[in-house]
Amino acid sequence: MLWTVTTRRPRVLIVEDDGGVRSALERGLTRHDAFETVSAASAAEAMRVDHYDIALVDLGLPDRDGVEVCEELRSRHPDQPIIVVTGRQDELDVVDALDAGADDYVTKPFSLAVLSVRIRRHLDRASTITVIGDLRIDHRARLAVLHGEVLDLSVREFDLLAALAGSTGSTVGKTELIATVWDEHWSKSTHTLAVHVSELRSKLLAAGASSLTITAVPGVGYRLDAVFSNR
Repeated sequence: MLWTVTTRRPRVLIVEDDGGVRSALERGLTRHDAFETVSAASAAEAMRVDHYDIALVDLGLPDRDGVEVCEELRSRHPDQPIIVVTGRQDELDVVDALDAGADDYVTKPFSLAVLSVRIRRHLDRASTITVIGDLRIDHRARLAVLHGEVLDLSVREFDLLAALAGSTGSTVGKTELIATVWDEHWSKSTHTLAVHVSELRSKLLAAGASSLTITAVPGVGYRLDAVFSNR
């Protein structure tokens, strides 16, 4: 009998009173099963959410200032990252939000692909170990260990494996992978991405990772699948 190992999708708390922006974030972040979302249109609603992995907080909320919300969320959930997503661009607003406990600050309008990359980077820092079967990825030490042996990966190959492992069983888009592994402003052909995927596949296979496969999803991106036998 075979069974498939998948990781739980990260849950994103969206604190945003603008219904259009909120809906756009929900649609964009849940596309390709990248994230789960839970939304709040006010500070009061946000405080009733107990379980999430990262929060996106607008500063212009109807019942409380978003800076105060950041401060209270940090107090209640000290390990959960907070990204402020707002139209305010004044330097003092940025400083106040960061002082209140926010980890990052994104101004509107923003690129959803870049925001997704920032979310993943903060989640990687918050959770430094990813385990998929016999594969153990230590994000802080930047080591990938399979069957007790350290994989000989380049910097780009490690980042690519970490990005795919963070969404095991779900497709990660090419744009997101490029922005994560290289840079959001990187403008070269996706051929370079394909070459690195091919090299990573070869190294995983050579190391005996027969249960791990990287599947190309035409026109979309790549997916890391993990299938193990329980016999």
